[in-house]
Amino acid sequence: MTPLRIATFNLENLDDHPGGGMDFEDRLAVMRPQFLRLRADVLCLQEVNTHPAAKGGPRLYAALDRLLAGTGCEHWHRAASLNRGGRHPADKHNLVIVSRLPIRAHRQVWHDLVPPCAYRPVRAEPPPAEAQKVEWDRPILHAELELPGGRILHVVNVHLRAPRAVWLPGQKERFGRWLSVGGWAEGFFLAEVKQAGQALETRLLVEEIFDADPDALVAVCGDFNSMEREGALRIVKGDEEDTGNGHLAMRMLVPLERSLPENRRYSVIHHGRPVMLDHILVSRPLLGWYLGAEIHNETLGDELVSPATIHGTPESYHAPMVAEFALPAP
Repeated sequence: MTPLRIATFNLENLDDHPGGGMDFEDRLAVMRPQFLRLRADVLCLQEVNTHPAAKGGPRLYAALDRLLAGTGCEHWHRAASLNRGGRHPADKHNLVIVSRLPIRAHRQVWHDLVPPCAYRPVRAEPPPAEAQKVEWDRPILHAELELPGGRILHVVNVHLRAPRAVWLPGQKERFGRWLSVGGWAEGFFLAEVKQAGQALETRLLVEEIFDADPDALVAVCGDFNSMEREGALRIVKGDEEDTGNGHLAMRMLVPLERSLPENRRYSVIHHGRPVMLDHILVSRPLLGWYLGAEIHNETLGDELVSPATIHGTPESYHAPMVAEFALPAP
C-alpha cells in the first residue's frame, strides 16, 4: 500500500504585499509549520494572490513561492486558475493545486456547464432597463493526477461564494451600510444564487467525470462556505436521500468530516460558533482507500471577533483539512 494525503487550505488573501498592517514575514513564520504538519501529497489552495514583478509584466505567485520554500513541495507540479479572460492569473483569490503526483491535464470551469442567470433587480436605484447577468465570482479548477500504475485521480478545487449580500446600485453606502432591508435582502438573494449556481456547475463537472468513468476516483476539495445540510453542499454531494434513487448511490460524494467526532468538525469559528465550511468530498471508490482525516483547528481565532482585537494578524481564519488514503500497489 502507498499512502496518499490530500489537503485543502484557504490561505485567506495570501499576498507578499499585504495591507492592514500585516507583516508577510509573520505570515510565513505562522503558516509554514502548518504546511509541514499537513505532510500532503496534493494541496488544494484557495485565495492565492499574485503581482507582476514589474509594471506590465506577468503576474507571479511570489507569495506562494516564498511560503512553499523549504517545505519539500516547492518544485512540485502546479495547476492554477486564470482570470475571466483566461489569459493570466487574477490579482486576488486564485485557486492553486500543488501535487507531488504528475498532473496529466487540468482545466478551469467558469460558466462552461451552466450559463449565467439573467435577473432584473427590483430594488436597484435606478432600476436597470433589462435583466442582467448574474455570474459566479470565481472558477472551478479540475486537475487529473496520475497515480502509480497509471490510474487517474480527479481533484476539483472550489471556492464558493460567501453568503454576503451582493452590492446593489443605490442600496448600499460606501462603508458597508445598507439603506433598506429590502435592498439587503435582494443582495443576499443574489449571493445565494451565485453560490448555488457555482455548486451546480461543480456537480455537473462531477457528472461529466462519472459519465466517462462510473468508478472514477474523485476528490472535491475547498472552501464551500456551506455546512453539510445547507443548499450548496447538498447540490455538490448528490446524496441518495435527496435524489430518492438508490441506483444513483455510486454518484454521491461523501464528506470525510463525517468520520471525525462531532466536536472536531469545524474549520471556522464565526462569532463564537464553530462551523464546518471547508470540506473534502470523495467518490465511493476513493472512499474505499480512506484511512482518516484531520482538521488542524487548534489555533483558530474567531473570524469576526479576532480581526477587531488583533492588529495585523498573520493567521488564516480557516483551518486546513487533510485526508489520508492507502493506495493499492500498482
